[in-house]
Amino acid sequence: MKTGIRYILITIMAFVLPGALASAQDSTDMMPVAAVSDTVSGTAAPVHGTGDTEQEESVDVQGIIFGHINDSYEWHITDIGDKPVTIPLPVILHSKTTGWHCFLSSRVAHGHEYKGFYISTSEKHEGKIVERDASGEEIRPFDISITKNVLSLIISSALLIALILGSARWYKRHDVLKEAPKGVAALLEPVIEMINDDVIKDAVGPNYAKYSPYLLTAFFFILINNLLGIIPIFPGGANVTGNIAVTFVLALCTFLAVNLTTNGHYWRDIFWPDAPMWIKPILIPIEMFGMFTKPLSLMIRLFANIMAGHALILCIVSMIFITVRMGAVIGGSMTVVSVGFGIFMDCFEILVAFIQAYVFTILSAVFIGLAQERPHAEKQGN
Repeated sequence: MKTGIRYILITIMAFVLPGALASAQDSTDMMPVAAVSDTVSGTAAPVHGTGDTEQEESVDVQGIIFGHINDSYEWHITDIGDKPVTIPLPVILHSKTTGWHCFLSSRVAHGHEYKGFYISTSEKHEGKIVERDASGEEIRPFDISITKNVLSLIISSALLIALILGSARWYKRHDVLKEAPKGVAALLEPVIEMINDDVIKDAVGPNYAKYSPYLLTAFFFILINNLLGIIPIFPGGANVTGNIAVTFVLALCTFLAVNLTTNGHYWRDIFWPDAPMWIKPILIPIEMFGMFTKPLSLMIRLFANIMAGHALILCIVSMIFITVRMGAVIGGSMTVVSVGFGIFMDCFEILVAFIQAYVFTILSAVFIGLAQERPHAEKQGN
């Protein structure tokens, strides 16, 4: 049990530290959101006054959606009137000219500047903290700030540790042959048995026990972050698994698990496959390319599905504000439709949260199992 807990803690740290650094640096810059931006931005109809003038009010749907999807240096809770209620987060920067700086994000919020640092509104560094060099150009300092996604990673990882250690504590204090699991243990046991026995054991093969800690941790890590992302209030609402920097780190962990724990038969099938000589020049590049496309598919699938789900729900909710000034009939009808469809999508996203965690785990297990190649004669003997 102690060995398993140690593996879990090591794996969580492998997720949190690289994910935090990647997310805090340029995670939103990596996100291909331009295509979505063109389809979700909308403008409300003009409002006619009592005189000859017309007042046009627009709804910044793009700002609403990407304000949720993108990372930020503060955690927005709600608005009271015109005043936003936010949680300022620590900003940790290193400038080439002035060295290290640590301060709260409230010092640079709403267009303020602090010690030469400010949040850029330029297209190149939009939403990122920058400073100006001697020529007046915006440059990015080394940024390891605790952003919204990083804080959410810490919260979800702490929750995962609490759930696993709480379950392990129950098993340590009770005899499973005389007493059925209760509490957290009763909640996690059927899920762990399903993933371990029906997914990991069948996909990986005889050496499945060595990979179970990582694969089970990956499953619960993704599931918890997916579920927290659906909750609209703190500590939920962060788009962690819909951030390509985080899914990149997860896919990288699977890539390392596949390629660093395999055997010589796996590498032989890649660099010298058992095929006629004339076709080997074609197969070898394909097999080498496949080494990278497998984890790439894990990264893109998880990122795209979660981000699309969040964007779709926000688009549906935004329809209320877009149509509110089109009249009572249209506005009221679209409000009912948007609320009803939004509730349906929230329930559907709970299912998607589990499915995406399950798909990532089963595909990772399959990739690891395919890398555990054995000689043909040994396979027939078993």
